[in-house]
Amino acid sequence: MDDVGRSPALAEEALLGLLVPFWQVVIGAVVLVAVVMSIGRLARRGPSRMTTALLVTAAAIAGFALLGVLLQG
Repeated sequence: MDDVGRSPALAEEALLGLLVPFWQVVIGAVVLVAVVMSIGRLARRGPSRMTTALLVTAAAIAGFALLGVLLQG
């Protein structure tokens, strides 16, 4: 009787384990789109003192996110 009670929980954990990498990809894609859009907006505005700092920060965030995804797998 104990085995019957454990089966649904194991099935739920297995399903969640399959979905977690998918959600990480979705979140990463949304962040990437936001960064690309912000870089495009900054580029259209022309040069400013903050452009370089913002681009470096965005590249660092994207790089750390990519590194985290690659090292996790």
